[in-house]
Amino acid sequence: MTAPAARPGLRGLYFVTPDRAAGRIALVAAALRGGARVVQYRDKSGTGMARLPETRELLALCRKAGALLLINDDVELCLAAAADGVHLGEDDAGIAEARDQLGPNRVIGASCYNDLDRARRAIAAGADYVAFGSVYPSPTKPAARRANPDLLRAARAELAVPICAIGGITPDNAAPVVAAGADMVAVIQAISEAPDPETAARALQALFP
Repeated sequence: MTAPAARPGLRGLYFVTPDRAAGRIALVAAALRGGARVVQYRDKSGTGMARLPETRELLALCRKAGALLLINDDVELCLAAAADGVHLGEDDAGIAEARDQLGPNRVIGASCYNDLDRARRAIAAGADYVAFGSVYPSPTKPAARRANPDLLRAARAELAVPICAIGGITPDNAAPVVAAGADMVAVIQAISEAPDPETAARALQALFP
């Protein structure tokens, strides 16, 4: 199966699912109602094709909302579910290899941490967007490398692909990140731990008119 011919752009709120399975579908639905444009299915506790039924359920929600569903570090699951693409970290499958498997029409994102040169290499290998972070201290990854606003500005001035910022971003501190050049802000706990996930999502998406 191939990815849809017409897809939304890589701009706006990017929701990364929490590892816990309980309530994950409901959280994604709330984020999408709030305007999320991209959802990344991240489940480090699951394995292989056992995650296929949930992936298909998430994909149906994203299709209905006109959003993208990307799979964290699993090209085979992406293909099996006919999802929109994958997001790869430095220890994940190679970008060029993933591009060969996924073809030209699916999205590949690459974690670049605080390394602009890594972003250059990722784009040369076929990445459609690059992600920098942690922008702020992150409760999800407290030891994560930090990417400051100057790095985002430098990336925006040079790179021709969308830029995603991640790490400790909330509705209260996201505006400077967008002003520095982020096309997307990726969050987990800002939505998953919010008293009202839909309202939190709407506040973040509102930064992208």
